[in-house]
Amino acid sequence: MLKKIAISEVRTGMFVASVEGPWLQHNLWKTRFLVKDGEMLARLRGSGVQEIWIDLSKGMDVARASSAAPAQVGAATPTTDSKPKERRSMAAELQNATVVLKRSKAAVTSLFNEVRMGNAVNTSDCAPLVNDIVDSVDHNANALVSLCRLKTADEYTYMHSVSVCALMVSLGRQLGLDEATLRDAGMAGLLHDLGKAVMPQDIINKPGKLTDEEFGIIKSHPVRGHEMLLESGVDNEHVLDVARHHHERMDGKGYPDCLVADKISLIARMSAVCDVYDAITSDRPYKKGWDPAESVTRMASWEGHFDPTVLQTFIKTIGIYPVGSLVRMASGKLGVVVEQNISKLTAPKVKLFFSTKSGMPFEPKLIDLMDPHLTDRIVAREPPENWSFGYLNDLWANHVAS
Repeated sequence: MLKKIAISEVRTGMFVASVEGPWLQHNLWKTRFLVKDGEMLARLRGSGVQEIWIDLSKGMDVARASSAAPAQVGAATPTTDSKPKERRSMAAELQNATVVLKRSKAAVTSLFNEVRMGNAVNTSDCAPLVNDIVDSVDHNANALVSLCRLKTADEYTYMHSVSVCALMVSLGRQLGLDEATLRDAGMAGLLHDLGKAVMPQDIINKPGKLTDEEFGIIKSHPVRGHEMLLESGVDNEHVLDVARHHHERMDGKGYPDCLVADKISLIARMSAVCDVYDAITSDRPYKKGWDPAESVTRMASWEGHFDPTVLQTFIKTIGIYPVGSLVRMASGKLGVVVEQNISKLTAPKVKLFFSTKSGMPFEPKLIDLMDPHLTDRIVAREPPENWSFGYLNDLWANHVAS
């Protein structure tokens, strides 16, 4: 018996009999298959297909699929059910996100310090943190992700791990990963850079360009992190995979194994996007972080680097104009994006502060572009390098932290 369902209803254990629409309009290379795991489910949901037909004689129905889906082996065991969380406003979730961030930073700092002293990796304290991060992201993904962006250059090593964890969870939700795989993705993000704990700190914090020899040393961190996890008894395949392969590229020009597209797992492709985005938007000892909107624009232009579907889904996750983006309005005013409206990514909340017509700043004013009475709108991303705003980060950071 065949049954037509929306793509949002697809679960592992279903058998896809056919997809709606011409095959040229989606990226599925086959249209009859069993949805075996979270990776296959994510690819189906990210294919662009809106509806499919499932064969109930060969797979699960809608009502049974979610409860009968095969479990995934994961390091972070879910402590809550998979019912959708009630979305909170940025302000409502910030207090909880602040507590989660503080606890996560302390745990990752301790973990890195133990590794530097030659002790085995103990991930037992990380699982509850991953669950807390999942919970915060489910209530409002922008709260924790935005707080992570407030890290200083000195905090980068530790906070980068927490930020990638949150981004992996947010992206995983958008891709439709099942609960266990989602938490594996979060754990993998938290531990992906563990190998940097044993890299020479003078190279990690070098304010200038690395020599070829220094870059060669840094490029060894994925292998070293993978080895340390194995030596410590970590057997989660997703965590091990991301630790080793978060610097692989779709065109095979990444490292350490020069894997090409079909050899790179979905979770490793996710980590490549999340790792790079947080790195290029963060202040480092040798450079200022790029504007978020500029960052996703540049990432999209790097041919052969990322999985296009994963990158497009990531952009949908954080918004076309991510928090912190400088934008130009139809009125000629400039503003900074301070919060997303999940129902319409082109209409975020913006803090206006400068008039290009008068060339003068004014008292910052918060507007919600979802307001039906508002006539102003975003017309373009505004390159921050065209201006000398020394207080740009303060505008969105104060809104997030207040």
